Amino acid sequence: MSGSRADPAHTGRRAALTPPAAPRTGPLLLVCALRIEQAALRRGDRSGAAGPVAVLRAGMGPRAARRSVDATLRDDAALRTAAVLATGFCAGLAPGVRPGDVVVDDRSTRATALAAALARLGVTVHTGRIAGSDHVVKGAERHALAAGGALAVDMESHAVRQAARAAGPRPVAVARVVVDTPEHELLRITTLRTGITAFKVLSSSFPAFLDWHRSTALPGR
Repeated sequence: MSGSRADPAHTGRRAALTPPAAPRTGPLLLVCALRIEQAALRRGDRSGAAGPVAVLRAGMGPRAARRSVDATLRDDAALRTAAVLATGFCAGLAPGVRPGDVVVDDRSTRATALAAALARLGVTVHTGRIAGSDHVVKGAERHALAAGGALAVDMESHAVRQAARAAGPRPVAVARVVVDTPEHELLRITTLRTGITAFKVLSSSFPAFLDWHRSTALPGR
């Protein structure tokens, strides 16, 4: 996957971020891996009054994610102090975690606020550990990760979190939409019903990401 360019969420162009609604919140960088995830996030930005928000399609896998986030936070002056939220799709691991649910990693800045913002949208939210992997996890490996306490797994979030924190102090969060589970392993994301459900949930989650971003500007963040 290529195209690691941070585009304003509602225009698809890098040139100008959305005018800030609340300057003290600073910018927000949403990081995803896939073109379909990027499309869902752009579809979710309907208001045009979100504040300075950019979407970075970093590419698939931890190496691509780390490289893209490193370069963006280093080279884009408008985003050097951005809050970073890693999002997109993930694989569910634990019983009760179903396609279309959202998992908020419990290591996120203001994880409770992010989960609450998602829940207000009517999304089923789980807060816990999201494991990282450098490959697509299937079968027995999923069960092993679940036995270790992980609720979900993806390939980019851990690398995004590490790169964002290494680039300087900032709020960092992870919220991923479950697209498949051990009972329903994904074959083709663009054709399966669960993929369509996850796309809609990711798109509808955009306002919650903005609420989380605003909450990070509150005292005691």
